[in-house]
Amino acid sequence: MRNLKNVAIAGLLCMAPVTGTIAQSVDNPWILHIGAHVVDPRSDNGHLAGMKASVGSSTRPTLSLEYLFTPEWSVDVLAAVPFQHSVRLNGQRAATVKQLPPTVGVNYHFLAGRPVSPFVGVGVNYTRFFDTKGRGALQGANVDLDSSWGIAWHGGVDITLDPRWTLTVDARYMDIDSKVKVGGASVGTAHIDPWVYGFSFGYHF
Repeated sequence: MRNLKNVAIAGLLCMAPVTGTIAQSVDNPWILHIGAHVVDPRSDNGHLAGMKASVGSSTRPTLSLEYLFTPEWSVDVLAAVPFQHSVRLNGQRAATVKQLPPTVGVNYHFLAGRPVSPFVGVGVNYTRFFDTKGRGALQGANVDLDSSWGIAWHGGVDITLDPRWTLTVDARYMDIDSKVKVGGASVGTAHIDPWVYGFSFGYHF
């Protein structure tokens, strides 16, 4: 997570000299988004120890900070309350795990300044797994999931509510793969690759 924060800060600092004059033409270029999102892993999460793995979905409050360095272009950082997922092997509950998926991205807004403005974006996601606990047949076992880096695609629409507030409905597709260990021994790779979708209210300042 510290590395991701450093990347985000470095990116903003590098862009500042180039876009400073342009950013002055954007009224209230910062947007604080508060909302809720669902992390919905793909249906086929691979095989672990020869058994079919399934990772459940999770819904949590989210927070993101967006900076418009032109009316069309922005950079954003996504954070959230830790998501918790249930992991099943051959349909039987095997573990629970928490994760944080901070994501930094660049977005392009097609109809900037209009009441309804669709956008697309791309960025990088870092997912850290923690507080993993064995359940069922793995009760008491030491289960560990490695952290993951991957690309994150982003798309959605901004709806202007008034000069300060917007409603955003969006979705992200994240490339998340994690090597799984049980008792220190590798049992395979979980291909999570979720869709992350939801809504947020944004305040411009």
